[in-house]
Amino acid sequence: MKIATYNVNGVNGRLPVLLRWLKEYAPDVVCLQELKAPDEKFPLAAINEAGYHAIWHGQKSWNGIAILSRYDDLKELSRGLPGDPDDLHSRYIEAITNGLVVGCLYLPNGNPAPGPKFDYKLQWFKRLQKHAALMLKHDVPMVLAGDYNVMPTDLDVYKPERWLDDALFRPEVKNAFKALVAQGWTDAIRKLYPEEKIYTFWDYFRNAYGRDAGLRIDHLLLSTHLEGRLVNGGVDKEVRGWEKSSDHAPVWIELSEK
Repeated sequence: MKIATYNVNGVNGRLPVLLRWLKEYAPDVVCLQELKAPDEKFPLAAINEAGYHAIWHGQKSWNGIAILSRYDDLKELSRGLPGDPDDLHSRYIEAITNGLVVGCLYLPNGNPAPGPKFDYKLQWFKRLQKHAALMLKHDVPMVLAGDYNVMPTDLDVYKPERWLDDALFRPEVKNAFKALVAQGWTDAIRKLYPEEKIYTFWDYFRNAYGRDAGLRIDHLLLSTHLEGRLVNGGVDKEVRGWEKSSDHAPVWIELSEK
């Protein structure tokens, strides 16, 4: 079972890239972020034609998440992260498919920091921690996948000294991610490649992709049920180099059968 997460940075504007990637790399389950489209503009027909079922939570101009699945049993469990009824951002959706609970998330950027946007990020992180802990208590196989907007360690960022005051790398954020993982989640890519520099995002500016000046901010966290089933994973880095591609690359893992 191949599971991927991909911040598409505009699902309609990048649709040819998304469809090409789905065809060439054939993931079974996909979490998408930054749809940047309201619900009625989600390209369901094209996604269905590509062989996928879909659930989504859109928002005009920014945010928006979706879960795609090749399996016929995709069922939405919830949308929106619990804990703040006034938070109207489309940043979390949860579903079950092929016996796996999938949480797709787009964590706030938080810049400039300090400030209200950074405070919102930290509060969102607290809500995520609370929900994640509850899901572990439910004792179900689950993956929490998406754009976390966090570089957990120096290994996850090109020239870390340049990012010390950024909301993606501040100590409060790294500690929040560390506390989340410490609940019992496995950072799948880092589990597979504990010492390698692996990036999932390259800015459009200053030839960042060409220089491999990247960040690892897209993560797949596995519940305790799934750690032993993790057999492979990686980043489809070359997709970032395709014409009119997102500034993120797809990240994927493979799980063995039960």
